[in-house]
Amino acid sequence: MSGILKIALKLLVNDKSKFTALLVGITFAVFLMTMMTSMFAGILNRSAAPVLNIGAKIWVMDPAVNNATSSIPMPDYILSTARSINGVKYAVPVYFGNALVKLKSGTYQAANVVGLDDATLYGRPEMLEGKIEDIYAENAFIVSKDAEFKKLENPKVGTEFEINDHRGQVVGLAKVASSGLFGIPTLYTTLNRAITYIPSTRFTTSFILLEPKSEADIPFIQQQIHKLGYQALTENQFVKKITDFYTYQTGVGMNVLMMTAISFIVGLSISGQTFYTFILENLERFGALKAIGAKGSELISMILFQASFTSILGYGLGVGMASTFMILARLRLPDYAAQVTFNNLILAFVMVLIIAGFSSYIGVRKVLQIQPFDIFRG
Repeated sequence: MSGILKIALKLLVNDKSKFTALLVGITFAVFLMTMMTSMFAGILNRSAAPVLNIGAKIWVMDPAVNNATSSIPMPDYILSTARSINGVKYAVPVYFGNALVKLKSGTYQAANVVGLDDATLYGRPEMLEGKIEDIYAENAFIVSKDAEFKKLENPKVGTEFEINDHRGQVVGLAKVASSGLFGIPTLYTTLNRAITYIPSTRFTTSFILLEPKSEADIPFIQQQIHKLGYQALTENQFVKKITDFYTYQTGVGMNVLMMTAISFIVGLSISGQTFYTFILENLERFGALKAIGAKGSELISMILFQASFTSILGYGLGVGMASTFMILARLRLPDYAAQVTFNNLILAFVMVLIIAGFSSYIGVRKVLQIQPFDIFRG
């Protein structure tokens, strides 16, 4: 570190009150920005949980479908036609529905029911207890052991319950990639049992899951499905459609954007005002440095260093606080959805750089206007 930057660091840290105020303002702003964007990322991830848990390469659906939980049933001929398309290795139906489960204690709990294709069980979850073949047993259901598992009173293999006035029995516990968004437990069973136990419309196929023979066949498959008046999306395309829906067509995206903007404005105003006060109080020192031969570029580098040092330190503290808070929240609240992503960290870092640039600009303007004779005039 050059001598001029050492002087800048000493000027900054020796004024403990101003340095602390700068650090607290930036840290608090980064904490809020990271928390809000991480909550949003967690919500978007959980909104696509059914898609990620099934893991199909291509999803066929009605074009009006905008998320996995609001499916529009399709007629049976779509499945038959999809299986006949060149490039399709196989195609299977899947059912998504909602049911009311009566637990042994007598309480009722809403649950999502996933009906897997009877012949292939395509999209089946990873088993933790029991065997997947037990799903063919009478009244058999597999329970997803996720964050919502406790809402079913921690069932074990062999636990019985009622589902829409039908007898049900837990034959296995499963592990899934992600929990759902709305805090509702998930049950897996066969498609025929699902449509028997749950009242449904004339058509019962929620989605059709396709496996292409190769990646090159996907555009042709999508084109043929489009001619039928339906839509075929890859897993990534479907996830993007779901996230776009929650971002732009619900209040979630706008609310998070507003809170993030408010956090940014708070950090910008606090740091800008505090840094400007810091420059004013140290104006004589900057003038003295200029009088003994310090160049304007060196004074600018001092201010940039001070603003950058404080901002990066505040960024690290803010991200650390947010991460610690999320870890503690997950330990106490299994449903807590927030997660730190690389994009969140980049966004917060860019905003911190803007805060540092704004603070530096305020300081540079004031320092460059200093005339040495004004400092020593008195």
